[in-house]
Order: sequence, then C-alpha cells, then structure tokens
Amino acid sequence: MRKLISKKKPAYPITEQLSGYLTKYARNIKIPIYYDDLLRFQGSVSVFDAQGNDTLWIQVYYSEFETQEIEESLKRMYSILHSDGSDALLPYLNIDSIDFCTFGNSKPFRIKVRNILNDNYIFLYIKKADASRIYGLELEHLLSPNHINFLVHGNTLIEEHISGIPGDDFITHHLEFCSEQDKREIAKEFVKFNERCFVRLLGDMRSYNYVMVLTNDFDRIQYRIRAIDFDQQSYEGNQKVYKPQFLKENNKLVQLTARVLKDASIEQYKREERSLLAKRATSEKDRLEELLECMKNDTLSPPEKMKQLRKDLLQLTGDINFKKSKNMGEILESALDFIVRNYETENPFL
Repeated sequence: MRKLISKKKPAYPITEQLSGYLTKYARNIKIPIYYDDLLRFQGSVSVFDAQGNDTLWIQVYYSEFETQEIEESLKRMYSILHSDGSDALLPYLNIDSIDFCTFGNSKPFRIKVRNILNDNYIFLYIKKADASRIYGLELEHLLSPNHINFLVHGNTLIEEHISGIPGDDFITHHLEFCSEQDKREIAKEFVKFNERCFVRLLGDMRSYNYVMVLTNDFDRIQYRIRAIDFDQQSYEGNQKVYKPQFLKENNKLVQLTARVLKDASIEQYKREERSLLAKRATSEKDRLEELLECMKNDTLSPPEKMKQLRKDLLQLTGDINFKKSKNMGEILESALDFIVRNYETENPFL
C-alpha cells in the first residue's frame, strides 16, 4: 500500500498577513530568547525513561558564561507565557533541565521550570516557527474543546506543555486493564477525535502524537484525546492521513471501537462531534474567517497534494465547493462550510 505520510515535511515561513493576525490576538510578542540561542550548547547526555529505554531526547548544557544568561531568559519566557511578564516571579523559579529532541520535524527544546517554594514544576517547549504548526495550534484553540497557549516571535515558537498519558504508552500499558465501561468511553472518544481531526484537516495523529487525558468524575473516569503535534495541518493529499483510524499505530483502538460500539452508536458520535464543530465554528466566526483568510493567501502544501485532497473530498461529499478550491485554505474553508450547512439544515430550531 502506498505510504500515507510524507517522510519529511518542509517548514513554511510565517507570512506578513499571518504575523498581523498573531499580533492582533496577542500571540506575537517580543521574547527574551530565541530558538537559535539554545542551539549553542556545549555538550549533552542521553535521556532514558524509567525502563531504561532511550527517549531520543538529550539533556544539553552550556558554557558557564552563557548558562546564567540563558536560564534568566527562560525564566522570563515562563513569566510571559504563564503570568504578566514581570520579574516578580523570577527569584522563585529554577531551570532544572533543558532537553533537545533529535527526532521529528520541529526538533524542540523542552524546558523544565520548577517553583523553588513548593517544588511544583511545569514544562514549556521552544521550537522553530512553522506556519503549518501555527495554523494547527490556532485551529485547535478555536475548534476543539481545548484551549492552547502559545507565543510566536520571529522564527521562534513557544508552547506550553499539554498534560496527559502519551497515546502509545496508554495503548501499550493501560488499555487492557480498563473496565468494559471505560473501554466504551475510550472508543467513543476515539470516534469523536477521529471525526474532529478529519473535518479540520489535522493529519498524522499516530499514537505518539496525542495524549490521553483522564479526569476523575464522581462515579467514573472521563477520557479525552488531545493532539500534541500540529506539524501536519493541511499538508498531505491523501484524505486517510486526516483520519487516525487509518494509521497502523492506532489499530488497537480501531479494533476496540469495532468490538464495543455498534455502527449506530458510531454514527451518533460522529454526528455529535460534527455538531460541536459547527457550533464552535459559528461562535468563533469572525476570528476563524480571519485565520482562514491567512491560510487562503498562504502556501502550505505542494500543488499535487492539494489537488489529490480536493479530488478525494469531492468524491466523498459531492460538494461542488471542493472542486472550486484552489489551495489548502480554501479546502479547509469548504470542509467547515459543509459541516455548518448540514448542521443548520438538520437542526429544526435554527
């Protein structure tokens, strides 16, 4: 079978129009340190997990001359992202580690920031800015149940950590021990996550690109799947890439869903998620239109991939708007319009 996902996706620059959008919505803010500054490390050691496996992260260290300056800048970065940006927090913060990932497109730095008063800590990530990822983060913020906190300046992107159990870890070590009721809840969430990714064209949701978030309710555990990697926003041509169900790393969740949910239930959950997407798209109409306008004036994928996706979605939906779409931004706009129109047509109370 033809490979679904491209081996290497290029990074796309931030356009002047997108930069203006980010400034308007307080995403584009001057920061005290840049991605390239962190590349000046002098050495590193490998980071292993609790089982002794190589995590593909390395812990880096800097010259004595640069360490203090870099750590002070990272503390200020934390203050800008999580507080009012003042220096009042700085005496109570410590940079415990700076890790660098050698795997994947974004090659991020992971910063562990600890509050020395209570030993609580949090991670933040510093990456090379890529327009694809920024569009993905914004669309996640507008169209999913999750709020996303990130900042951009120049070629640097700063993201807060998204907490949860990595999907591959959950599938391997936790799934089989869940009760049957929990498995039905997980299957339901996977159906909704699958539909949400497809409609908003977020690709490559292999199990290590999302986390499972568990919340204790008074009589059960609620499960939610959250994407943590947004590099493959509106890039690939094969429409299957945008459906996690077709990625082999998710086979156990696909098999679970087929076992514990009836077809009627799966269709019901798909309909529920499409309705929620339509409601969010409507409530965020103005901001979403501005973002889509940026995407429509941007290049996010090679022409051949755009044409393939346009053809796939036209065949799937029969919506002539896909045939008229000239780029990935217009394809996404057509997909969201299709969902909103169907929601308004089927809802007698609108």
